[in-house]
Amino acid sequence: MGTKNAMKKIFISGVAGFLGYSTARRLLELGYKVAGIDNLNPYYSIELKEARLKILQGYSEFVFGKVDLLDKKAVEAFFFDFEPDCVIHYAAQAGVRYSLVDPYAYAQSNVSGVVPILECCRKKRIGHFLLASSSSVYGMNRLIPFKVNHPADHPLSIYAATKKAAELIAHSYSHLFSIPVSCLRFFTVYGPWGRPDMAYYKFASSIYRDRPIEVYAEGKLKRDYTYVDDVVEAVIRLIDSPPQPNQGEGQLEDCLDPSVSTAPFRIHNVGNKQPENILKLVHLIEKYLDKKARIKFLPMPPGDVECTYADTTTLEKEIGYSPQTTLEEGIGRFIKWFCDEGYRFKTD
Repeated sequence: MGTKNAMKKIFISGVAGFLGYSTARRLLELGYKVAGIDNLNPYYSIELKEARLKILQGYSEFVFGKVDLLDKKAVEAFFFDFEPDCVIHYAAQAGVRYSLVDPYAYAQSNVSGVVPILECCRKKRIGHFLLASSSSVYGMNRLIPFKVNHPADHPLSIYAATKKAAELIAHSYSHLFSIPVSCLRFFTVYGPWGRPDMAYYKFASSIYRDRPIEVYAEGKLKRDYTYVDDVVEAVIRLIDSPPQPNQGEGQLEDCLDPSVSTAPFRIHNVGNKQPENILKLVHLIEKYLDKKARIKFLPMPPGDVECTYADTTTLEKEIGYSPQTTLEEGIGRFIKWFCDEGYRFKTD
C-alpha cells in the first residue's frame, strides 16, 4: 500500500451499484479512503445492493451514507464531512427500456441529481470529477466505431438523453468554475456482482432455471461487452490524470469537435473495441452453465441501437490502457460467481 494512495480520499455516488461497488472495493484494496452514498432505490434487488455494501463495510477506511442525490443538504453534509480529493459520480437511474415506463425517475436522478454533486465540487474546488456516462448517447450515429469526436445529439432513448444532459451540465461547471471533468462513456459493462436487469444476467438466471430467454431483433444485435475489472482499472488510472484546458482556443475546428474544450473537460470511451453478437453471449452462457437455452426471438425494442463499438484512442493516449478481457474470459468468471451466489438475486 503506497502512502500516496493511503492519503487520497475518493467520494463515490451510487456506491451500492454495480460500478460504484466494484470501484470502491478496488480502491479500498489499494489503500485509498472511500466515502460513498446511495439511496438504495428498488429498481433492482435491494438484497444485492445490501450484499455489496456488506462487503465494503468490512473495510475500515470505508464510510457509507444512505443519502438521496436530491437531498442537497444531506449530500453537502456528508461530502464536506469527508472532504474528498476526487469525486466519481456513478449514481443514476439505469436502464434504457425502463425510461419509457418512468421518464420522471431519469430526469430527477440523471439530470437534477448531478447538480448537488457538482455544487459540492465547486465549493470544495475538487481536483477531479469523473462522470459516468454511456455509449447510449451516440444514439442515431451510424459511424463505426464510435469516436468521442462524433456528434451525440440525437439520442434514441430518454435514458440516453438524460446521460447526455448530465455531460452538458458537467461541461458548464467545468467551464465556469475550472473543475477538471472526465466524462466516461461506458460500453455494456458486465461481470460478477453485476446488474440483474441486464441481458447477460437475465439470460444466465433463466437458463439456470430452465426458463425461456427473450432475444431481441432476431439475435442480430451487437454489443461492445466490457468486463467490469477493465472498467475499474481505467477509472482508477484516470483519477490522477485530470484534464487540462485545450490550448487551441478560438480555432473553428476545435469549436466543432464535441470532445475538445477550452475548459478542463474531456470525454473518453471505455469499451472493449470488439462488438460481439448477442447469440455468442448466449452460447457462452450455455457453455459455462452446461445447459441449453430456450430462445424466444422478439422484434427490435424502441430506444435500442443495433450495434455499439468503442474507439478508445483518447483513453489509451491518456493512461496507456484500454479494456482487454475477452467475452469468453469475462463470462466464464461471471458464471462462476453466479453459480456460487449470484443465482440468489432476483432478475425480475
